[in-house]
This record gives sequence, structure tokens and C-alpha cells, in this order.
Amino acid sequence: MAARAIMLQGTGADVGKSLLVAALCRIAHRRGIKVAPFKPQNMSNNAAACEGGGEIGRAQALQARAAGLDPTTDMNPVLLKPEGDRRAQIVVDGKALRSEDAAHYMAERGRLLAPVLSAFGRLRAAHDLIIVEGAGSPAEVNLRRGDIANMGFARAANVPVVLVGDIDRGGVIASIVGTKAVIEAEDAAMVVGFAINRFRGDLSLFDDGLRFIEKRTSWRSFGVVPWLASAARLPAEDAVILDRRKPAGHGIVIAVPMLSRISNFDDLDPLRAEADVDLRFIPPGQPIPREADAIILAGTKSTLADLAMLRAEGWDHDILSAFRGGAHVAGLCGGFQLLGSRVEDPEGRDGPAGAADALGLFDMSTRMTGEKTVRSTRGTTLAHRIDVSGYEIHSGRSSGPALDTPFCILEDGTHDGAVKNGGRLIGTYLHGLFSSNEFRRSWLEGLRSGRASTLDYEHGVEQALDALADGVEAALDVDALFGLAR
Repeated sequence: MAARAIMLQGTGADVGKSLLVAALCRIAHRRGIKVAPFKPQNMSNNAAACEGGGEIGRAQALQARAAGLDPTTDMNPVLLKPEGDRRAQIVVDGKALRSEDAAHYMAERGRLLAPVLSAFGRLRAAHDLIIVEGAGSPAEVNLRRGDIANMGFARAANVPVVLVGDIDRGGVIASIVGTKAVIEAEDAAMVVGFAINRFRGDLSLFDDGLRFIEKRTSWRSFGVVPWLASAARLPAEDAVILDRRKPAGHGIVIAVPMLSRISNFDDLDPLRAEADVDLRFIPPGQPIPREADAIILAGTKSTLADLAMLRAEGWDHDILSAFRGGAHVAGLCGGFQLLGSRVEDPEGRDGPAGAADALGLFDMSTRMTGEKTVRSTRGTTLAHRIDVSGYEIHSGRSSGPALDTPFCILEDGTHDGAVKNGGRLIGTYLHGLFSSNEFRRSWLEGLRSGRASTLDYEHGVEQALDALADGVEAALDVDALFGLAR
């Protein structure tokens, strides 16, 4: 018998749908329900590798974890990875197919409904309940034709919808009532109710607001979720959160330039969670602070484009000066490529075609190819024999003398990355590196001797998922919500 399903759509982007789906998956999992997450189409450069190859959005990987599952490509059959303001790489069923400009994709995306429904069907056959996440908002009526992410999917798969609004952003009454007003009647008929997210203060003060929404829309309220501190302890998918950090004065200062195509920035969440680390994402227009103990170049979806941005911002000079002054520098995936001598992309595999000299800290060059490495892996650092684990998602192939001193040896016997100056300069293709507690502590010890940390990051994520589920279960009528799944 096929699984029942229910879908969360938002009145806009970043209303908290991803974490609400994760919470509902954890709630169902704790009740003994065989549950799985699903997102028909996602747009994000934060991707996760699945066992056996293939990539999906990091949010769906977290939702899978909440459901007690390993991530699979069926959970996010269409992933769009932006390469520029109007162009993205199209990933279908975990495999990168091509790059397209936005207008062409929007005109042709309806053809992807078939693989979306096939993936959904496979999930339904293997589980009891599917929690589906929409993308953007169904109120974007100018994008309704050919839609596969919101009401287009809901109607094709006959999945009821719960509309989520974010009261912290303001205008939540208008956004929910307005959604009902602008969408097609057939789409509105798919909505079984609404939920309010991120409420602060006295809930009774919003009673009249709830009644107004219910009266104007004829949709029932499933409840109001308060602002939950546990949400901040979980990986975020959208780069809009990158300027949120601890107040200055928290010990070790680590600077991360906010590259225009930054990807997999959740690699840095374990560092952010350390009590004595001040992780600073440096926005355009600001120099890298001279007091930085370390600089990390995160992943990027378009290495050449972000190399040009580094130079335009003057960050290349800041990085080289900081390294000469004794700061540590680390490059992750695309950030590792930026630390080499040259980057070449003659066929435009990773963005606009071209070639350019890079920062030159590693004697190596990188050439972008049509072959993409996507895999989970483990390894052991050669300097300190520390076991690490993570995943690779990259299309570039690096070569040069710098690789003769690798960062680690992987479980298949191959070498990864490079190390220089006694570990003060590190480059690796391994995402998720700082989630390895022993490595993270060792690296931070190199920045400031004598520090002590007992942080178990992965255990903390599990605790945060449980706390999130507790908060959502107390706030929403979950029994009614699950009961309306079909």
C-alpha cells in the first residue's frame, strides 16, 4: 500500500519549511512511523552526497537524518545549483545533466514532472508517510505554469497542503490571506490548513489574528510555533543566515569571505558551535580582519567567478598578507582550488568559460571537467593520523607538486588535498571535515594552544533535532496534520 503524504508550502522563501519538515519527520520517526522527506525541486549550492553517488540538497539530508534514514536521491529529484544570477546547473535524480539559463529552464521544467513523480512513487512504495516540502511560494502566480515545486506537484500527486507563514518577518496575516486571494481556486482547494512559524511573545495576543485568517480563508489553523532556539543549532541551507554570529570577543577569530557562489557553508557549523570561536562571515565591501587567527575559503559553485570576486574585493591581498603574518589558511573544495596557482575551465563546466591565475599558495593547477565526483568517504590525516569522514562533490581535477604532500589518505588508498608550512596551510576536497571532533579540536589547538573543548557536534545535532521536534509537537496539532495526509 502506498504511503500517505502531506506537503508544507510557504507564503514565501525562508519561512522555516525545511526545519518544520525535519521536526515532523523526527516526530513521526519517534512514533514508530516509517517516514521519509521529499522535496520535488530545490535550489541550493548546499548539497549532500548520497551513498552510491548522487547529490541532493543539504536540507533533505538533514530531514532524512531526522527520519532515521540515510539520504537518497529520490528525496530531492531536481536540484538547481546556481552558477550565476541567471544560470544554474540542473541535477536530476542526483546526476548533473547540464547548465541552463533561467528562462530556458522555466520554459521547459514541466518535462521534469515525470522524474519527480517517479521518485515520489518509489518513496511512497517504501514508507508509510511522506512529508513533502515546497519551494518558494505558491503565491508566485507568474511562475505557476509548468510548476513542479508547489501546487503543480501537489495536484499531480494529489497531496494535501499546509501553508506556512513566518510571523517574525511581519505581515503574516496578509501573506496567508493574500495567498488564498491570488492562487487558482483548484490550487486553493488543495490547502487543508495553515501554520504560523517563529512567534515571539504572548501567544494570546494573536488569537484574533488566527480567527481572522480562518474566517477569510476558510482554512483551519494547525497552530503557532514559537521561536525555537534549537533551530539555530541546526545546519541552515540558505546563505541569508551567514551574517549571524556571536558578539565580538569570543576567543579564536576565524574569517570566512562570503563568496558570491559560496556552497556547502554548513561545513563551518561545527566551528560556529564551539564556545570560544568567533566565526565571522565577511560580506562584500569589508576587509578580512587583521586579528583573524585563521581564514577559511569555503566551497564555491563557480571557482573562476569567485576568484574574480576575491580580487575585486581585495581579499586576495588580505589572505596572502595574513598568511605571511602567521595566520592559518584552509581551503575546502572550491576554496582549495582558489589556493592553487591556476584555475582553467575552457568548456565552462563550472560557470563561464575561462582561465585565471589563483592565489598561488599551493603549487598546483585545477582544470574543470565534465566528470563530477560525488561520494561519501573516510580518510586519515597524514600529519596526526586522525580519522576523518565526509563527502566529495566537485568537478575539478587538481595536479601539481603540492599534492605530493597530501592532507589525508582516503579509504580507497587515494590521496586527498595538500598541506604546507607544518599544517598552517591546508587544502582538501573533503566536505564535512570539521564535524570530526578529534580533527576539529586538533586544528583549533594549532590556532590557540591550551584550549579545551568537549563539544560533540554530531550528538549536538541529534539533541537539537529532538528539541526542535519537542517544540513543534507541543505547538501544532500534529495528530490532525498527520491525519489529513492521503
